Amino acid sequence: MSPVQKSGLYYPNKFGLIILKSLEEVMGRNGLNAILNLAGLSQYIENYPPDNLEKQFDFAEVSALGIALEEMYGPRGGRGLALRAGRATFADALKNFGALAGVADLAFVVLPLQAKLRIGIPAMAKIFSQLSDQETTVEERETEFIYTIHKCPVCWGRHDADHPVCFMAVGLLQEGLKWVSGGHEFRVNESKCVAMGDPVCEFVIQKEPLS
Repeated sequence: MSPVQKSGLYYPNKFGLIILKSLEEVMGRNGLNAILNLAGLSQYIENYPPDNLEKQFDFAEVSALGIALEEMYGPRGGRGLALRAGRATFADALKNFGALAGVADLAFVVLPLQAKLRIGIPAMAKIFSQLSDQETTVEERETEFIYTIHKCPVCWGRHDADHPVCFMAVGLLQEGLKWVSGGHEFRVNESKCVAMGDPVCEFVIQKEPLS
């Protein structure tokens, strides 16, 4: 696996730590170590990024993890693990960030579902835009929300895919929506992906829950 060129764009160390811990939770310590070796990230074996908000975890490192998952487990297996890691990433940590802190308040809990989504989805986007170099915007349409990542770490440096590959982002959104909505599952489809040659990575979130 050839290393992805460093991007000079960063997640805070804390996000890198969360992602690696989530992968370890999903695949075990040995599985994660094998992935880190394959991804050219052996410096993180038994040595996770520090738990701080310094921007030092390069987007290329996030992308390399996704490529290694696909190489080791095949497209389907890699997709499943990336989705699960994305969900674990949100469940373990992101819900504790400031922009989402009010979502557990009683005033929020009693809001109608669509109002929760209208507040919660932009709040998720805001965490990334504020704390990292991942610029994210949200647009509301009649039956869906369009969640757009303008500089996407999940597929950074990839341009040869024949299908969208940002499964970690999809899993993170699914879990975030579940939490914001009080337990509903939503359909999230990646409709554009930089790895396929699109200018941005775009995710379509249906307003009506699946359950």
